Amino acid sequence: MPKLWNETIEAHRQAVRDATLDTAAALIAEHGLTSVTMSQIAERTGIGRATLYKYFPDVESILIAWHERQVTGHLAHLADVRDQAGEPGERLEAVLTAFALISHRHDGTELAALLHRGEHIARAQRHLRDFVRDLVAEGAGSGEIRGDVDPGELAGYCLHALTAAGTLPSEDAVRRLVAVTLSGLRPPP
Repeated sequence: MPKLWNETIEAHRQAVRDATLDTAAALIAEHGLTSVTMSQIAERTGIGRATLYKYFPDVESILIAWHERQVTGHLAHLADVRDQAGEPGERLEAVLTAFALISHRHDGTELAALLHRGEHIARAQRHLRDFVRDLVAEGAGSGEIRGDVDPGELAGYCLHALTAAGTLPSEDAVRRLVAVTLSGLRPPP
């Protein structure tokens, strides 16, 4: 097949996949996790059920794919935030703030409980930990971040502390939590 034909088919497949993921998320938001069926998703997406089953075997696999897309988007956002900041300490602060704000907006429902398990989450957590560890190491190298504690340990400290942002009542409270967390990263006097 010509390259243009292959690209068109792939673009169509991606469009169907994206529409399916978006539709499933919208239906769950409207009707709840246990009320959504493959038939509803197919109908709302505008594709046949047989076509839908070619892409996904069940609703749970659609939700996992949707969540993987969300997580990938969050990680890309954190990389963009890092790349827009200046010095190592500023990059770390910007990324930690962005992570805390993502955590603050995170959905703590039964959907989150279903989706926050599995290998895709373990991979994303490893990637995030390594990403923050590298920023901490860079900051320690410049003297902006303490160098007497392993960067991996400090990355774990930051991520665990800032996950608490999901329980905070406001973005101002999230920013205060980030400030407290960053204070623990400063070099000792």
